[in-house]
Amino acid sequence: MRRVRRLVHLVLFCPISKGLQNRLPGIKVKYLLVVWLGIFVGSWVAYMHYSSYSELCRGHVCRMIICDQYKKGIISGSTCKDLCEEHSLRFQHCLSSSPTQQVYIGLWKEKEVIIKCGIGEALKADGNPDSVPRRDVVLFDKPTRGTSMDEFKEMLLNFLKSNLGDQTSLPALVSQIITMADVNRDGKVSLAEAKSIWALLQLNEFLLMLSLHEKEHTSKLLGYCGDLYITEKIPHNSLYGADIPAFLQSLLPAAAHQLIHQWFAPAWPRRAKITIGLLEFVEEIFHGTYGNFYICETSSRNVGYNDKYDFKMVNLRKVATEMTIRGFLKGRHCEQNVDCTYGKDCMATCDKLMKQCKSDMVQPNLAKVCGLLQDYLLYGAPPDLKEELQKQLRTCMTLSGLASQMEVHHSLVLNNLKTLLWKKISNTKYS
Repeated sequence: MRRVRRLVHLVLFCPISKGLQNRLPGIKVKYLLVVWLGIFVGSWVAYMHYSSYSELCRGHVCRMIICDQYKKGIISGSTCKDLCEEHSLRFQHCLSSSPTQQVYIGLWKEKEVIIKCGIGEALKADGNPDSVPRRDVVLFDKPTRGTSMDEFKEMLLNFLKSNLGDQTSLPALVSQIITMADVNRDGKVSLAEAKSIWALLQLNEFLLMLSLHEKEHTSKLLGYCGDLYITEKIPHNSLYGADIPAFLQSLLPAAAHQLIHQWFAPAWPRRAKITIGLLEFVEEIFHGTYGNFYICETSSRNVGYNDKYDFKMVNLRKVATEMTIRGFLKGRHCEQNVDCTYGKDCMATCDKLMKQCKSDMVQPNLAKVCGLLQDYLLYGAPPDLKEELQKQLRTCMTLSGLASQMEVHHSLVLNNLKTLLWKKISNTKYS
C-alpha cells in the first residue's frame, strides 16, 4: 500500500516543484481536483458512449431472434443458412440510429454488405432484450396454415393496391414476389417462405426497393432471412462524398459546412453525372411503373453514389408512396400548410375554410431536389455554363406541386436541366 501511495503522489505532484508547492500550498488541492475532474469527465464520456452503443446496437439480439425462428421452421430465406448454420454472414460495424431498426455493415462472401433487421416487436414483447421473444406470434402470423397459393396471390395483390394504388402493373410485381419467395426453386411457396416474404413487404423500405429496382438507382437486394435483409453497400453514402459527423453539425456555422462540402465533393463533371442520375430517379418516381412516390426528407445525407459516380438513393425510408401520404392527410385537421406535413418536408396545402388538409403538395420532388443541387452544381461550374445553369435551377425551385401545373412544367424543366448537363460532359471521359 505504501508503494501505491508513493506512486499516486508522484503522478499527481511530481510536475510541481517542491519550492513552488511551499510557496503555493493551495495548488496541491487545485491540481488534485483538476486531475480527478478529468478522470470523472473521461469516465462519464466513456460510460455514455458505451450506454449509447449498447442501446442502439443490438445485432446479437437480431441474429438470435432470426436464427431461433429459422431453426423452428417458422421462417425461411436465401441467406438463412449462411447466417445461422455456416456463420459466413457476419455483423461488423454498427450504423443503427434507432434500437428498433438495426443497421450494420457486414461481411458476406468476402464483400462488405449492409444488414438490416427490425426488432421493435421483440422489444415490446419482452423487457429483456437478451431473451428470445415470441416475435413469431406478433410478426410472422400471415398467411395462416391452409392458405392456398391463389389466396396468397390475392393477399399480395390487395396489399400492393392499398400501398401503391390500383396500377395495371401490379400482377407482374406479384409474380416477381412469388418467384423471390420460392427460395429452394421447387416451384412452390412453403408456409415459412410465404410468412417471410409477407413480413418483408410490411417494411416500407423493402417494398420501395422492389418497386424502384428497374433503373438501378436503389441498392441491390442481395438476400434475406425472415424480415432480415441484405443489400449492397454504397461506397459514398452522401452527395458530397463525405458527411460532417452529427455531433459537429450543430457546432459548426453554415459557412464551415459549405466549405467542408466543397472540399470533399467530386470534380464538377462527376457531380454533373451524379446529378443526371438523381434527376432520372426523380423522373422515375413521378408517374412511375408502380405509381407516384415522394421524397420526404431532401438531404445530401440520403443520397449517394458508387465508384462509377452513378447516383444511388441511400435511404429509401425517407421516400413515401402517394397512397401512404394520402392516407396520412385524409381528414386531417389543419390551421396552416405546416400542419399537413408528412415526414420532414412533404407538405400539402391546407384548406383554411374547411380546416382540412388537401392532397396537393406545396413542392414537388423536382423543386426540392433543385434546391439541394443549387450549391452542389454551381460551385466550380464551367464559366460558360454557370449563368444558364443558375437560371434553370431557379426556375426549377419555383415549381408548384399543384396537379394542374405538374404535368406541363415538371417534365419540361427536368429534361432541360438534364440536357444542359449532358451536353457539357458527353463525349468526355466523365460520360
